[in-house]
Amino acid sequence: MKKILIVEDEIELADATKALLESEGYAVITAHDGAEGYQAARREKPDLVLLDVMMAHDSEGIEVARQLNEDPETRRIPVILLTGIRKVKNLPFTFEPDEDWLPVKAVVEKPAKPERLLRTVRQALKG
Repeated sequence: MKKILIVEDEIELADATKALLESEGYAVITAHDGAEGYQAARREKPDLVLLDVMMAHDSEGIEVARQLNEDPETRRIPVILLTGIRKVKNLPFTFEPDEDWLPVKAVVEKPAKPERLLRTVRQALKG
């Protein structure tokens, strides 16, 4: 059974995402801020991390993605960013994975349709 870590400060959204993933047969762990998420990733060694961008501050998730990528114990764990920052900040551009600046497998805009999220999760887990 694949293990997924959700790092999301909105508890209701974390719970809903957890329920969706568990209904598909995944084991799910949750953390509600970047520091807790980073420690959970080191401790639990999940197969995938779903990481919110805007938590305590606007770029917390991006910082955690970089931290996970720099740590030899967590660098091989794929990360999917879940973000509503584009809509909230009215940004005219999207975020794209980048080896240095944004070391993630995918970026999914919130609110994400369940089918899209599940498809992205499956793709990231395949490698």
